[in-house]
Amino acid sequence: MTKVILFSLFLIVGLILSQILPGVLAESYESFRFVLTYMLSISLSYIMINVGREFILNKKEWRSYTVDYFIAMGTAALPWLFVCLYFMLIIPWEYFGDWEVWKDNLLLSRFAAPTSAGILFSMLAAVGLKSSWVYKKIQVLAIFDDLDTILLMIPLQIMMIGLQWELHIVLIAVTVLLYVGWKYLNRLNLPQNWYWMLLAAIGVVGISEFIYRTSLIISENGIHIEILLPAFIFGMILKNTHVETAVDHKASTTISYIFMLLVGLSMPLFVNEGSSTDAGYSHFMPIMSWNEIIFHVFIATFLSNIGKLVPLFFYRDRKISERLALSIGMFTRGEVGAGIIVIAMGYNILGSLLTISILTIVLNLILTGFFIILVKKLALRSAIVE
Repeated sequence: MTKVILFSLFLIVGLILSQILPGVLAESYESFRFVLTYMLSISLSYIMINVGREFILNKKEWRSYTVDYFIAMGTAALPWLFVCLYFMLIIPWEYFGDWEVWKDNLLLSRFAAPTSAGILFSMLAAVGLKSSWVYKKIQVLAIFDDLDTILLMIPLQIMMIGLQWELHIVLIAVTVLLYVGWKYLNRLNLPQNWYWMLLAAIGVVGISEFIYRTSLIISENGIHIEILLPAFIFGMILKNTHVETAVDHKASTTISYIFMLLVGLSMPLFVNEGSSTDAGYSHFMPIMSWNEIIFHVFIATFLSNIGKLVPLFFYRDRKISERLALSIGMFTRGEVGAGIIVIAMGYNILGSLLTISILTIVLNLILTGFFIILVKKLALRSAIVE
């Protein structure tokens, strides 16, 4: 529970500092933003490598995972679509038929899709559920819905900037990465101490940035491969022996805290005289009061979690309490969702909806302890009945 509280705290501290530092640093702020961007990319890359390391399955029995994948896809899709539609309903009606507005909201609302595998696995293990059916099934679904979120970023990226020739190269690179990930799944035996993983994360960001900077010589837009997929694929091909030391766990947790702080620090100015959002809001989004924002945060949180109840309607051979526990376990949000918001900001999607999205993640983090308690009670109830 301490971990979840600190996740929320670091994100909130980052949000506060993001409103103070531009005025304090003045001309130095742009240099600070430059360093911040790279630190953010490296920490996100590190997190995605570790998410990929948890992607362990029996390739010979891949057909047995197809049902799980489609359930996970639904579990990721419904929260996304619910939040996107809600965002469209709260903007002025004249923009409801505007495709440009839909594109922005389809990308931004994707933050609601991924379950935070890292937080979820560690907390379920801490409450003694590691040997339960709920834990084992959540391991599969949470990783699959993270994978689905990452893969869908490709068509969303195409939707944002159009199918230019640079994106054809990106699509080829994505296809090659997916092939390599599947072909060499859990086969690369390398040291996996935290400092080696951090070095690998720096390497992934470095290669991505090198490709982008070099491609600018021949292209105005450049070839930009989002680090989510290559980092995840690198984690997939590593042979995860699960022999990390206490120091490795502490280092990984610390990097996750730093990432949440950096996400908060990356937010644009949105405070205006302490009562409403302001600078950088999208052309279609009016300024909202804080009362309105808080109301929308609660509604968006409710909708995003209702969408996660998909597993409740499947696995009919299990008790309803287990299926409900499985669904509630998928409520947890964290690093990957925050990473989607950072990518959305890269496309200049700002304003009140961005603020609502960030605060929705904060609220979900605060509620995570409550979700885990419910999961434990429901799972134990099933065990007692058996």
